[in-house]
Amino acid sequence: MVSSEPKTKVKNILVAQSAPEGPKSPYFDLEAKYKVKFTFVPFIKVDGVPGKDFRKQRLTLNDFSGIIFTSRNSIDHFFRICEELRVKMSQETKFFCTSEAIALYLQKYTQYRKRKVFFGDMNNNKELRMLLMKHKDATRFLYICAEVGKDEIPAFMEANGFNYDEGVMYRPVPNADLKKIDMNKYEMIVMFSPTAITSLYHNYPNYKQGTVKLAAYGKTTADAILDKNLKLHVMAPLPSAPTITSALDQYFKEAK
Repeated sequence: MVSSEPKTKVKNILVAQSAPEGPKSPYFDLEAKYKVKFTFVPFIKVDGVPGKDFRKQRLTLNDFSGIIFTSRNSIDHFFRICEELRVKMSQETKFFCTSEAIALYLQKYTQYRKRKVFFGDMNNNKELRMLLMKHKDATRFLYICAEVGKDEIPAFMEANGFNYDEGVMYRPVPNADLKKIDMNKYEMIVMFSPTAITSLYHNYPNYKQGTVKLAAYGKTTADAILDKNLKLHVMAPLPSAPTITSALDQYFKEAK
């Protein structure tokens, strides 16, 4: 899946998401270590599904004892829907998150220490799957997700006989501001979802990769890159690189 082309040095890297919050980030550590420059530009924007449209899914939120969040967007739109529908979740509701950072984001909406919150240490779906398995028999799960796109968590739950539903609460759309970006400035682009690739071609229908290196987080993102007949140079999560920043670290270290 990953190109066997020789790894070459890169300096300017475009990351297809918002800049990290706060002064500490693995990206900033990489900048200092390898003298590279990261520029953060979201390739997609997120529109919320209105409460009246969510009702058509015929899901009663308080019927679920476990809520699964894989992003801050999912948290924002879950609590927005709760407010629109005037739903107050039980204190016994369990929240499952892919990382501590996402779990801590719950503090924006609820008293964190009074909630049953579970998260993995390595920010990957493998740990989340293990957590879900531990609670499988006593929990009815609601997976908060976007309107489009494939995800491995629902596929895992379906294959393992979980009692779950998907709650579609937001939809990703291409970020039109991407047209303002000079793509020729960057020697590498890092993407995190198939929708990011869709947005790239929406804004640049005749996009040519040339010598640009492409990095992907997640198999579905990697598949979307390959489906466009583009070359993939960096991928995570892998056993040797559970995060995209660790995968980039390896690439930079080996680049000639």
